[in-house]
Amino acid sequence: MKAVFLDYASIDSGDLDRRRLAATVEDWDWHDATDPDQVASRLAGADIVISNKVPLDRALLSAAPTLKLICIAATGTDKIDLHAARELGMQVSNVVRYATPAVVQHVFSLILALSTKLIPYHKEVRAGEWQAQGNFCLLNHPIREIAGKTLGIVGAGELGQGVARVAECFGMKVLFARRPGSEHSLPGRLPLHELLPRVDILSLHVPLADNTRGLIGAAELARMKPDALLINTARGGIVDEPALADALRQGRLGGAGIDVLAQEPPRDDSPLLADDIPNLILTPHTAWASREARQRLLDEIARNISAFRQGQTRNCVNC
Repeated sequence: MKAVFLDYASIDSGDLDRRRLAATVEDWDWHDATDPDQVASRLAGADIVISNKVPLDRALLSAAPTLKLICIAATGTDKIDLHAARELGMQVSNVVRYATPAVVQHVFSLILALSTKLIPYHKEVRAGEWQAQGNFCLLNHPIREIAGKTLGIVGAGELGQGVARVAECFGMKVLFARRPGSEHSLPGRLPLHELLPRVDILSLHVPLADNTRGLIGAAELARMKPDALLINTARGGIVDEPALADALRQGRLGGAGIDVLAQEPPRDDSPLLADDIPNLILTPHTAWASREARQRLLDEIARNISAFRQGQTRNCVNC
């Protein structure tokens, strides 16, 4: 069988062991990246394709008659036309639970950095303001403890539950939102419009889909406390970026930690890249990207391929 990896450099910067994955198939094409006009030719003759963020739509899949298995090098499925793949007899498998420790760690890195004003204080020390201070410390920025605060979580899956467990260790109260678009949910889940005014920190852990696109917009931000924090390590399109920028500029939100943007890599005119937005920490979609998580990802893809070759379905999202 022949396999092609369309965007291998999006996972491996040279620090991973790909031998287990390489051993699953006899013939490999490894590509660090694939432009849209290169996808069709690289799919030609392939039985298996692996893609992290290269979109595979109906037209591309229809033009790849030998393709049997699509491996998503991620959990999210929004880059693949699942309906077309099923109609064409192609199995689609993703990888789950590989990045939970990394994402949970990143969420709290953002929460703690914003709550302790870590970046402003670091900048002031480097600028010499501590050295010039008559007192033994700087008290230029208010610091908040997260113990006793309320954390709202949108998305009660693997990642949301992982964040909740750590939040409780910090002494926080945890509230879960009702599944977006659902009129019924498990007991204790709150509709989003009821949850927002009650939380000190809101963390997003839902996939990007029709019912989550633009989920946090101007109206939702207006319902939050003016000193609340917003954390998004899920997908960029879930948050209305111009509305978030305006809320931070106008002091209607305490701060935001954002790891994902609607367009990645972002353009220079991306709303959240402006220099005048206060209390905003941006990271370049790295919440998932610990070396350990990326190695688990490769190894799980290998297991998906091995299962497929043995006639089994593993992590199938369109079966």
